[in-house]
This record gives sequence, C-alpha cells and structure tokens, in this order.
Amino acid sequence: MNTPNKITLSRLLLIPLIVFFYIASFIPYGKLVSAILFAVASLTDFVDGKIARATNQVTDLGKFFDTIADKVLTMTGFILIVAVPVTGSAPVVWPAWLGVVCVIAMLAREFIISALRQLAAKKGKVLAADMSGKIKATLQFVSISLYMFYAFFLTEIYPSIEKVAAEKATGIIGLILMIILACATVLTIYSGIHYLVENRFVFKEEKKEIVKTKSKKTKKENIEETEE
Repeated sequence: MNTPNKITLSRLLLIPLIVFFYIASFIPYGKLVSAILFAVASLTDFVDGKIARATNQVTDLGKFFDTIADKVLTMTGFILIVAVPVTGSAPVVWPAWLGVVCVIAMLAREFIISALRQLAAKKGKVLAADMSGKIKATLQFVSISLYMFYAFFLTEIYPSIEKVAAEKATGIIGLILMIILACATVLTIYSGIHYLVENRFVFKEEKKEIVKTKSKKTKKENIEETEE
C-alpha cells in the first residue's frame, strides 16, 4: 500500500473517534474534539490526492478507496448532525425537516453514483471523481464541520452567555448554516446529474451488449429452424 492510500486509510480510522466524541456527552468539549477530527479527516482527502499526483502514485485501488472513504466520512457526518440530539431532543440542524430532506437527497445521489461505478467496474473500468464532485465534497465537508463546531457552541458556550445575545447569535449562525447546507444539497444533486451525463457511455455499452446477445440468439434460432 503506497503513501496516498495509507493517508486515505487514516481517514477511515478517524471515523469511529469522530462518532465517539460527538455522542459522548459526558466528555468535556467532546463535540469540539469531534469537529476538529472531522476537519482533519476532511483535509486528508486533499492531501492524499495531491501526493498521489505529485509522485505518480495514482492507482485504480486509490481511486476506488478514496471514493469509499469520502462517502463513509460524509454519511457519518450527516447522520451525526441530523440524528444525534444536541439541545434537549433536537439535533444541531434546524429546522430538523430541512436536515432530513437534504441528507436524503445527498445520500440518494451517493448511492446512485456508487451503483454507476459498480456497473462500470463490472466492465473493467474505474470512474474517478470529476471536478464538480470534488467541489461538492468540499462544500459537504465544510457544512458538516461548521455544524459540528456549532454543536459545540450550543452545548458548551451557549449556556454560559447572556440569553439575548445567545439567541441572536444562534439565529444568525443557524441561518448561515441553513444556506450553506442548502447550497451543498443543490450542488450535490447537480454534480450527480453531471456525473451521470458524463459517464452515460456505461449505459450505452450495456445496451450494445444486450443487442449483441439478442442478435446471437436470433441467429441460433434461425439455424435451428433451418435444420428442422
């Protein structure tokens, strides 16, 4: 395993720690630690790719491994900020329905693209992420990281400051984060559609194979009928 792939592996190994510190409310500043670890894990996504290109260590395994690590990290982050209670029984994303809708849309995109890559892999091809996908991933990482830091603010700082100022701060921060999450969702959907269009040859080749198979069957049937 080369260096870029080891860095990618470290991203996966950080995920259990991110989850533990985020849900472990009994640990002081646990959500801050989780947010920092998530930010570090996100940065490794750029480091491994840069090293791989600079040292000519780009491999099919690396492309596959990198996309899997990205998906697991982002899905974990979104589930944490949407499902884990922060204040009372409410998650950090407000309104809760917005978080659910956005996360469902983004996860659906990831599953669809994963299915496309599996289809391509069966034909011996590896589909790497394109530029729109990388921008999408960056915005997702930023969105999740900010929400995690916001969760730390709500649990550790909010209770200790003056109520009016706290409510004003949460209102402004919450609105900004809502806009960022909405933008990440729109970009995710767009990048998914763009990726499908750019790699539509995968489906076209499948159709050719079906037609070819049908053609062979027809010829075989014609020969049998002639023999009869």
